Amino acid sequence: MLKKILSTGALATALAMAAPSLAHHSFAMFDQGKVVNLRGTISAYRWVNPHVSLFVDVQEGPVKHGVWAVELTSPGNLTRLGWSRQSLKVGDKVDVEVNPLRDGALGGGFRKATILATGQVLQARLVEIEKPGG
Repeated sequence: MLKKILSTGALATALAMAAPSLAHHSFAMFDQGKVVNLRGTISAYRWVNPHVSLFVDVQEGPVKHGVWAVELTSPGNLTRLGWSRQSLKVGDKVDVEVNPLRDGALGGGFRKATILATGQVLQARLVEIEKPGG
């Protein structure tokens, strides 16, 4: 019985220690030194944890054409910034500014979007760049 209790305790401890590493999300895959502008149509918008995602079908402009996967911050953070599940809709034509993926794949970290039909600008940086002296 004691052996069972100790092994259960060890398992619980191992899981508790692993939780912080599972919860941590790195943004190193995005090139913070580059900004890419995407003009296209939203093909999917997923309001889920841990990060909201947006898929933009880009068929014009100087960037690679295709569906770009764009990662945003969490729904909770976006809600605090005034966003909602209805802020963007599939079919919306948008200009989206992203920090592109370092590996050149069609994706990036969200910076801002402009809904072309209304001119509404939505902003939410994944990572705030530290300002000099601050």
